[in-house]
Amino acid sequence: MKKLFLYGILILSCLLLNGVSKSLLAQNFNNAGEYLDYLSTEFTKISTNTWNYTSVASHGKKTKKVDSLRNVLIANVSDEIKKIESMPKYNENARLRDSLVSYLKLNNNVLKQDYAKIADLEEISGQSYDLMIAYLKAQDIVDIKLEHASEMFEMQQQVFANKYKINFIDNGNKISKKLKDAHIVYNYYNMVYLIFFKSFIQESYMLDALSKIDSTGIEQNRVALLKNSKDGLSKIDTVKDFRGDASLKNAANQSIKFFNEEAEVKIPILTDFLSKKENFQKLKSAYYAKPESKRTDKEKEDLDKALGDVNQALNKYYTTNQEINKERYNQSENWNKTVSDFLLKYLPK
Repeated sequence: MKKLFLYGILILSCLLLNGVSKSLLAQNFNNAGEYLDYLSTEFTKISTNTWNYTSVASHGKKTKKVDSLRNVLIANVSDEIKKIESMPKYNENARLRDSLVSYLKLNNNVLKQDYAKIADLEEISGQSYDLMIAYLKAQDIVDIKLEHASEMFEMQQQVFANKYKINFIDNGNKISKKLKDAHIVYNYYNMVYLIFFKSFIQESYMLDALSKIDSTGIEQNRVALLKNSKDGLSKIDTVKDFRGDASLKNAANQSIKFFNEEAEVKIPILTDFLSKKENFQKLKSAYYAKPESKRTDKEKEDLDKALGDVNQALNKYYTTNQEINKERYNQSENWNKTVSDFLLKYLPK
């Protein structure tokens, strides 16, 4: 996602550094067409800036890093609200102007409040499946709000054009259409991602227990990962292709298969070594705790056998651990590249 994020930041920075475009505002417009054109231009400008910010910040998972850009955008939108509010009505008709003001105010609310919440949720979203759901839900609410607000203003554009018999041409690039299309893309991505993430986060719990050599924690999380990965494979099998493209669900399927094999086959090899090592340490401590004269041949044989078991298990441990780490890296690279390619291909430009 890094290239996508940097590309978005570059576009967004250029837009925001230009600030709100030079005011064309005059107290009088020659005709309804000029009035409509001016408000439509202002709407497109702010909507495009917000579109670029939300695409980068929300779905690039870099919300905190672009806070300064968000603050610039908030200031620009605030200035725009004052400017549009000061405009005259057209023939005592204020609906189009007021509709744009309403859109801008909602836009500012989203930037100030919703994205502050998203930034906070982003910080903790990776800690659990429930927190990730809350994070994605907050993004979804923002998408719906902006989509609805854009539709309301675009409807008023058409109403105004019809009232004053203006040949209003839809250039096929409406903001609400972009938002709607993006919402469809992200709904699909989020659905697949949550299936993937449930196993992904469970694996992280298991690896944490493994790093602490917590035998009980390892086994509990291994069993949970086995269940989650089996459920995940069943769910991903029911997911349809996206416009004939199966790349995202296939990448998720491959990763979940890795988690499943890891839990079912690989981790027991690692825990077998840890168990044998623990058994050897117990026998060793008990053996050397006795005076040499009281140590039996049977105890010595058991200790030697336990040491042999540990050495044999150790070789399997290292080989298996290397295999797991290599495959995990490959799966991670494949998943990240597939997500990046998928979003670049299907998100509206």
